[in-house]
Amino acid sequence: MSVAQTQAANKSLRAEDDQDQYLSFMLADEEYGVDILRVQEIKGWDNVTPLPNTPDYILGVINLRGTVVPIINLRTHFDLPLIAYDKTTVVIVVCVRDQDDGERIMGIAVDAVSEVHNVEKNGRNPSPEFGGSCRPEFIQGLATVGEKMLILLDIDRLMNEGVMQE
Repeated sequence: MSVAQTQAANKSLRAEDDQDQYLSFMLADEEYGVDILRVQEIKGWDNVTPLPNTPDYILGVINLRGTVVPIINLRTHFDLPLIAYDKTTVVIVVCVRDQDDGERIMGIAVDAVSEVHNVEKNGRNPSPEFGGSCRPEFIQGLATVGEKMLILLDIDRLMNEGVMQE
């Protein structure tokens, strides 16, 4: 790739000052988004080492270049029907911050990764207050991207309060 092509690609991936970027992924025909700055990497599905006495939504751990990374099944955590893992199943490795500004690496198993979307900061709608698979406090907001609705997750709250506290 030439320098001009690389610069053009980088520019198209960069968000403007009034926008944030979200990596979108699929879970049970719904599209969710996580802040791209929290994504460490995307891995194809591979077996995990199960841990005894853990909640059913914790699939186990993987060794990622010397770091032990817990893998969370969001389908189970969101009470969605289980499906067999296949070639589109991926693990999104994210950096999660806690209340004390500590960080930990965690993985979330999802059906498939879609794409990176630029979302205007003032273009987010609040999450409606009604029952569903994902509790409203774990949603930063909803964004319309093209003709689809993107559910923007607050990965810190979801992992710290939703996953690790249950």
